[in-house]
Amino acid sequence: MLKVSNIDLYYGAAQALRGVSVEAHVGEISCVLGRNGVGKTSLLRAITGHQPITAGSIEWEGRDLGRSPPYDRARHGIAFVPQGREIFPLLTVEENLQTGFAALPRSERVVPDEVYDLFPVLKDMLRRRGGDLSGGQQQQLAIGRALVTRPRLLVLDEPTEGIQPSIIKDIGRALEFLRAKGTMAILLVEQYFDFARELADRYAVLDRGEVVIAGTKDEVDPEEVRNRIAV
Repeated sequence: MLKVSNIDLYYGAAQALRGVSVEAHVGEISCVLGRNGVGKTSLLRAITGHQPITAGSIEWEGRDLGRSPPYDRARHGIAFVPQGREIFPLLTVEENLQTGFAALPRSERVVPDEVYDLFPVLKDMLRRRGGDLSGGQQQQLAIGRALVTRPRLLVLDEPTEGIQPSIIKDIGRALEFLRAKGTMAILLVEQYFDFARELADRYAVLDRGEVVIAGTKDEVDPEEVRNRIAV
């Protein structure tokens, strides 16, 4: 499992995270919720190695990640779907998917059929440039690219942002399928509470860089969560 314990994170003199602890277990979806600017993306940047922490620890599968760089974490099964998707607009869909090969040994550098089963539109658009896809299709491509790496921890930063409802449902079904396989932990940052509520096995709610609510879906009052993240 992923175990984040009492981490602090700074940008210069500004403290973004204060003693934050979260967990993500294999076969579960853990949701981190909160308003804009409360530290959600900073938490994911810490987990994926894009921003160093100044206190606390981050462990994955019993291994302390320390200050290991993002590429090392990718090789240990951590895949990141960033906010804004960050696909390569001038590369084709197929080439975007193949960028996920970088973390894999040569013998595993094929796109799993599962990617096309979950997101059939990608197979239909293999030769189309990523920048020509709709926002929702680009989000599916970003998730597909992460799945190419065969992750054991899938980290997603607001995958529903700016996406049409039909594709939000497709993404939800894909995450439910991946959870049911029981081979990966999923950590999902969201502001869209209804989407998170349908999927979450456990919650962590951030406010001003601190965890203010945490627990499993049976332990947490959903209305208290909704009130905490309401704008």
